[in-house]
Amino acid sequence: MALDKNQVKEVIAKRVAQELKDGDLVNLGIGLPTMVANYIPDDIEVYFQSENGLIGLGPTPEKGFENKDLTNAGGQPVTLLPGGCYFDSATSFGIIRGGHVDATVLGALEVDGKGNLANWKVPGKMVPGMGGAMDLTVGAKKVIVAMQHTQKGEQKILAECTLPLTAKQQVDLIVTEMAVMEVTPQGLVLREIGPDTTVEEVVAATGAKLIIPEEVKSFGL
Repeated sequence: MALDKNQVKEVIAKRVAQELKDGDLVNLGIGLPTMVANYIPDDIEVYFQSENGLIGLGPTPEKGFENKDLTNAGGQPVTLLPGGCYFDSATSFGIIRGGHVDATVLGALEVDGKGNLANWKVPGKMVPGMGGAMDLTVGAKKVIVAMQHTQKGEQKILAECTLPLTAKQQVDLIVTEMAVMEVTPQGLVLREIGPDTTVEEVVAATGAKLIIPEEVKSFGL
């Protein structure tokens, strides 16, 4: 059964949440990555940071209960858990650049088999700027790309990125609705396949060459 767009995002966010460990300080990018905060297992505590100056982000607020003065870096309403705090951007980027972020979860326009990431600019289109992605990809201890596997049928996981790079060889893990792929010195290793997905379908939808172990688990959620 084909998943709709919201179900696809939910599958990705739930799987990314399984990568986080108790006590981690995690930065969530705008868009799909913000959904990860909704699926943290009850038995662990994860501290979410937003680059505009927040630590202690909670789940997405219910409709009608948003606080217009409390938003993430993309201007989306957020909640703050007890003990959470907010501070200026200089402090926030000091945390990021100082290597204190355990993991960052980012969306992508393109990512390739070498761990290169392009997620900020499509030539010829207006963009507000790179934001904090360049700092996060080199400052965080682990870089997780969370995105849909293809865009309108076009491959997004390529042998080599064609768009301007955000970061060179910094991506550690790629999670889509179809697969979990680990970036290694040998290339892109297919670790898991998504619900109702085959290895052959993942290979066909991926522009980068995949290393396929003898056993590939499913992360059906």
